[in-house]
Amino acid sequence: MKAFVVTHYGKDGVQARDVPVPTVGHNDVLVKVHASGVNPLDRMVRDGDFKQLLKYKTPFVLGHDVAGVITDVGAGVPGFAVGDEVYARPRDMRIGTFAEYIAIDHADVAHKPASLSMHEAAAVPLVALAAWQILVEKANIQPGQKVLVHAGAGGLGSTVIQLAKHLGAHVATTVNGARAELVRALGADVVVDYTTQDFADVLSGFDLVVDSVGEDNLLTSLTVLKPGGLAIGVTGPPDADFAKQLGAPKPFEFVLSFLSRKVRNAAKKLRVRYAFFFMQASGAQLHQLAALYDAGRLRPVLDSTFPFDRTLDALAHLENGRAKSGKVVVTLD
Repeated sequence: MKAFVVTHYGKDGVQARDVPVPTVGHNDVLVKVHASGVNPLDRMVRDGDFKQLLKYKTPFVLGHDVAGVITDVGAGVPGFAVGDEVYARPRDMRIGTFAEYIAIDHADVAHKPASLSMHEAAAVPLVALAAWQILVEKANIQPGQKVLVHAGAGGLGSTVIQLAKHLGAHVATTVNGARAELVRALGADVVVDYTTQDFADVLSGFDLVVDSVGEDNLLTSLTVLKPGGLAIGVTGPPDADFAKQLGAPKPFEFVLSFLSRKVRNAAKKLRVRYAFFFMQASGAQLHQLAALYDAGRLRPVLDSTFPFDRTLDALAHLENGRAKSGKVVVTLD
């Protein structure tokens, strides 16, 4: 089969190659890929940003989002059959959705939302799981609480806005003014145009900030939280809990604690909290999220689609900042 493979870490490290169709394990389903979402995480893994913690052995197939049809089922797999339409974010160390086929542990898979096309469903798993795990598991957002979502027109931001509104939160977001109408339609109560306004001048008293910008934007975000509030960074800096999540040796906890010391110290002075977020695969949560998509509570936002043979162009489109709203998707059908 054809796949896009990381042959070595770095910007020029991905190549199209012919590789064997994956072997289906006892607990796996084999999925014929119809579409795959493109994420900033693909760039980070390609460049080796987490290579000390996520020890992928090159060459390996890249890609973290998939929608497709099951073509084979392992002997130990309940609840799935050949011909089922599914979507998934395969677990770390078993990624590889930029390919014609992928074998996935069935625990990471859910039936595709019936209301979504394959292209739409491929845009969902990673960002929807991230939004759920941030808002429900980490922050336990309750009705009436205040949530600030940076980059609200992006793939993650647009999903967090919708889920936060579904949970009853008051939602503010920062976007380029040209995307204001989109994020309002998604449910944002307050829209700050970052090209003309400083969000710290107009926002305060927030329970949660979800930051995908990083650096100075993250530090400034701490100032709009109320005491005890939580800032979650999805682009870093990673903290000691990230090392624990991945089961890394103890020394990595100290290293990551050192890397995040600036933002953690700033948070402590302001009597707020900081946490780095790295999502986990979960077919059970995707099953719950599918119901929200089918009920119209959530909807995918797509920026653009690329044919499979232009996967490298799709990665460049996202990496170079040309994606203006929502997700970039690679299609095989």
